[in-house]
Amino acid sequence: MPGQRRQGRGMSEPLFLGQTTPLPTSPEEARLDYVPNPRKAELFCVRFAAPEFTSLCPVTGQPDFAHLVIDYAPGETIVESKSLKLFLGAFRNHCGFHEDVTVGIGRRLFDEMQPQWLRIGGYWYPRGGIPIDVFWQSGSPPAGLWLPDQGVAPYRGRG
Repeated sequence: MPGQRRQGRGMSEPLFLGQTTPLPTSPEEARLDYVPNPRKAELFCVRFAAPEFTSLCPVTGQPDFAHLVIDYAPGETIVESKSLKLFLGAFRNHCGFHEDVTVGIGRRLFDEMQPQWLRIGGYWYPRGGIPIDVFWQSGSPPAGLWLPDQGVAPYRGRG
């Protein structure tokens, strides 16, 4: 169950780190794990990039590919990276429109982790000749937070 460790088990031992863990069969089954923020007094930005993210088109069942960039300013916790990798991998067999997938990932991380701020950029590769980029953020970033450009160039075709 998502967030179970944070609310009920404490945060002494990571759930997946150092263990052989199968890929969850769905995003709903995936459990995100959170650990205490080691720098609670500092304002900083954490970035995860997933340049080979995949999900399935809900109409055709064909694979959709994206470069995801997730930035957040931690609050009390940070997301444990192996659990995030397993969560993102669980979308390989998940059918969803680009907008639903991108915003759903950002919303789940924000709701469970409760960072000060979070944004996600979903840079989807074209299917049918149209690239779709989807952006979501939880609100205005905290004053003084350095936000680098997400570094993903707009789609330019073959040159």
